[in-house]
Amino acid sequence: MKIAFYGSSLLSSYWNGAATYYRGLLKALSQLGYEITFYEPDVYDRQKNRDIEAPDWCSVVVYEATHHALMQVAARAAEADIVVKASGVGFEDEALLRAVLDHARSDALIVFWDVDAPATLAQLRDEPDHPLHRALQEIDLVLTYGGGDPVVWAYRAMGANECVPIYNALDPETHHPVASNARFACDLAFLGNRLPDREARVGSFFLDPASQLPQQRFLLGGSGWDDKPLPANVGWLGHVGTRDHNAFNVTPKAVLNISRDSMAANGFSPATRVFEAAGAGACLITDAWLGVELFLKPDEEILVARDGSDVAEIMEALPPARAKAIGQAALRRVLADHTYALRAAVADAVFKRHLTQGTVEAAE
Repeated sequence: MKIAFYGSSLLSSYWNGAATYYRGLLKALSQLGYEITFYEPDVYDRQKNRDIEAPDWCSVVVYEATHHALMQVAARAAEADIVVKASGVGFEDEALLRAVLDHARSDALIVFWDVDAPATLAQLRDEPDHPLHRALQEIDLVLTYGGGDPVVWAYRAMGANECVPIYNALDPETHHPVASNARFACDLAFLGNRLPDREARVGSFFLDPASQLPQQRFLLGGSGWDDKPLPANVGWLGHVGTRDHNAFNVTPKAVLNISRDSMAANGFSPATRVFEAAGAGACLITDAWLGVELFLKPDEEILVARDGSDVAEIMEALPPARAKAIGQAALRRVLADHTYALRAAVADAVFKRHLTQGTVEAAE
């Protein structure tokens, strides 16, 4: 079974939060027998900042950021049994969607895989003439990075034939406990790029607590923070490649997850960061969002903060032994319930159901 997958980047996590998600799911799907080709544009200096080279479980085609090159790779959708157009590819997304739909075979399963459903749905509500409204009539299936029932209901209301959340998870071969690294030694660390709809929450949940706890050391990793005023006890690391995420997670006493505004408001949207940290055995503090208890148990497997004052209180009272116990409990939970192998099994079942239905309908 061949999959043509058009996404932002598999090879680079640079300004590309979906990389870990793509890698985990597609690797697990390949282990189920899928033959996958991933098409990614050469944009945003991602190819200069690769975290990995092309893996043996997926072919990768990097194309120039030109309309001609886009049309060439879109034409290869005709070779696939399952054609996936992801959201946020980063170069002429609307033209790519239209071209992929035009070139896909009539018997192929057409999937829109939304890795930022709250943002996409907000755009669709604001733009009644957005091309995706019309394209949903031609798309067989919408899969989403998360979002739960609110996202499913919203997509169905906009005309989607079916919408299924495929949540983030853990690839235990990639994210796992390692030795600590002095470079990341601190009390609390946060890793995230500077984004408009998260910056205020980073100030509230990370920088404000740092100001309240001058005796503790905080570390900030991620791109875009170079001109941001920081408290004296906050160190900035810049971009932290995925090869260093395990050490980044396991070395501090605790690490922090801060959802973007839209993800927090929607709920049921655990970031890849949640499972990366848990997979390394880190003690994770997260901002509060609806549905967190479906993934990790508060106070036992994860610590939940309603605001920056909660973060400061947690850090003041958190002994290293308890932090370690919470991290170990989280590791056990994600290995049991939240691996990409389990998520891929869900996607595989949905794919096969749709393809079987299509075969039956064609025979009739």
